[in-house]
Amino acid sequence: MTAPSASPESVGMSSARLSRLEDHLKRNYIDTGRFPGTQTLIYRRGKIVHSAVQGFADVERKVAVKDDTLFRIYSMTKPITSVAFMMLVEEGRVAIDEPVHKYIPEWKNLAVFMGGMPSLGSKPPPVPQFITRPVARPMQIVDLLRHTSGLTYGFQNRSMVDGAYRHMKIGEVEKSGTMQSMIEGLSKLPLEFSPGEAWNYSVSTDVLGYLVQVISGQPFEQFLKERIFDPLGMTDTGFHVPSAKADRFAACYSADGKGGKVLQDDPKTSSYLEAPSFISGGGGLVSTAADYLTFCRALIHNGEIGGVRLLSPKTLQLMTSNHLPGGKYLPDLSRSLFAEAAYNGIGFGLGFSVTIDPALTLIPGSKGEYSWGGAATTSFWVDPAEELIAIFMTQVLPSGAYPVRRELRTLVYSAITESLC
Repeated sequence: MTAPSASPESVGMSSARLSRLEDHLKRNYIDTGRFPGTQTLIYRRGKIVHSAVQGFADVERKVAVKDDTLFRIYSMTKPITSVAFMMLVEEGRVAIDEPVHKYIPEWKNLAVFMGGMPSLGSKPPPVPQFITRPVARPMQIVDLLRHTSGLTYGFQNRSMVDGAYRHMKIGEVEKSGTMQSMIEGLSKLPLEFSPGEAWNYSVSTDVLGYLVQVISGQPFEQFLKERIFDPLGMTDTGFHVPSAKADRFAACYSADGKGGKVLQDDPKTSSYLEAPSFISGGGGLVSTAADYLTFCRALIHNGEIGGVRLLSPKTLQLMTSNHLPGGKYLPDLSRSLFAEAAYNGIGFGLGFSVTIDPALTLIPGSKGEYSWGGAATTSFWVDPAEELIAIFMTQVLPSGAYPVRRELRTLVYSAITESLC
């Protein structure tokens, strides 16, 4: 569903100030070799007021970034999966305070990590052994939505449990395995902490994708296609890149730690060119800026766009409230070495980070703004108070290599000349 365009001035923004955005990206990131290329979309008061591409989608082949370039959005998949799950909640098929083991019976007796037990012999066992204790309470579905489940990611590199995820290849988006094998593997490992005691970025949303499949009775990818992508016209969003669209697929790079980048995933040989066996609700989607804007437009317009309603306004209010135990902020409760948001004043809702106190973030913004990002430095935020959506695309791992997200917020908000709040 294409959004109409308008001049920034017609919606209370400055075109001259918005031009600083592209100047900044070119001067500090593209010309310096940090980023291959970028795409930005700014939407306000129902109109696209800024749309720009620059640099290369594929540096080696000199393929420019275009409006229809396909990007790995990694964890920007999570809000889509969370919305899909809440659609089932609205149908009365599941409730977020239910125990997860109602739908995954083998998880009924999950335990919490206390320590490791050394293996005998030189060959490590297929399933690492741990000393554990019982959980204080069962894992609830809300714990998956807000990342207080006690699950983790192997790339955290923080604990022995993280190491076990790596050893068993659990939740690795571009690797072998299936959703079912992930669930079975997790049933054999302890949690990092008892559910609800802390926040840890994890495979929780991958588990949500599995639950969508179990509860809906159809493959997760089919549910997304039939209930979200097709109705909204998100024709370029999916879990792999079809051969007919392969020429639009961007290369992915890794920051080299010296201010440059190295090729991480060649678009001509990428695993994304084939349908994956593991359908990752936490990080598996490929999309375009235009498609993701369509998804965000449905959210900012109270769950409905073009006659297609995903969620009710009240469900979105619930999702974009702070659900962290005790009303705490993300940095206060986090045990994670990695997250897509780490500012003070930020809470976490049901699938998004949420700004609770803009002053504590030390960057411009609004109370109630919600957002997330992807591992390759893609990001988005939705600001209902200012009727604003911002989407940024590039392909550089990891997302925390540079402070571009903070800079983008400052540059975009400084272009507002008429505030609505």
